[in-house]
Amino acid sequence: MKRSNTVTTAVCLALMGAAIPAMADEWNRKTVITFSGPVEIPGVHLKGWGVLPAGTYVFKILDSQSDRHIVQIFNKEENVVYATILAIPNYRLQATDKTTITFRERPAGQPEALRAWFYPGRNWGEEFVYPKEKAMLIAKETNTPVLYTPAAVPVEVAELPVEKDAPVFLEMRRAPVAAVQPSGEDAVLSEVVTPPPPAEMQVAAEVLPKTASYMPLIGLFGLTALAGAFVATKSAKRAS
Repeated sequence: MKRSNTVTTAVCLALMGAAIPAMADEWNRKTVITFSGPVEIPGVHLKGWGVLPAGTYVFKILDSQSDRHIVQIFNKEENVVYATILAIPNYRLQATDKTTITFRERPAGQPEALRAWFYPGRNWGEEFVYPKEKAMLIAKETNTPVLYTPAAVPVEVAELPVEKDAPVFLEMRRAPVAAVQPSGEDAVLSEVVTPPPPAEMQVAAEVLPKTASYMPLIGLFGLTALAGAFVATKSAKRAS
């Protein structure tokens, strides 16, 4: 009986080692979001998907730098990327324990425009950046400043790449970001968004390397446990 317990414990530890990587959602901030109505989105999107119909989607961070982030929107199964959006960090005084999505209300008959995404427990989130012409239109309709990029980043594509070093993502990383007022004139960016304190951004930037370095140890632990289970099984057979 003792030998049987030893084998079971070793196998359980190995399975735990295989399951722990799911905790990596913290750094890519994977979030499942359901929209009750159509939502207009910025960024580079699949042709015909500039407005997401009501439904369930998955938001993830593809890339995180100090002054800008790249967010991807997937279908519920996470096998189709609908959009890749440039965003910059925006700070809020009070964090919440639930995901917060903010919109820009449009005139009757038009879909709400996606504005920002705040992950649970964080004081800062993602303020989304629109193409300039669309930003000017939304700013006028909502009477609020809207972030935009004047860079020639494509709006619609037949297929979105998933590699971080794809040309479209390299262009998004270096694209300038500004803000436009309802009048059509540029606004001061610092008056539209509040960047997080540098210390918080540094902590967030360190999460991925720490997670990445921890995962190989978990895998090694799992393999060791499996090896231990195999040895224990062989010993049990010999003893019997």
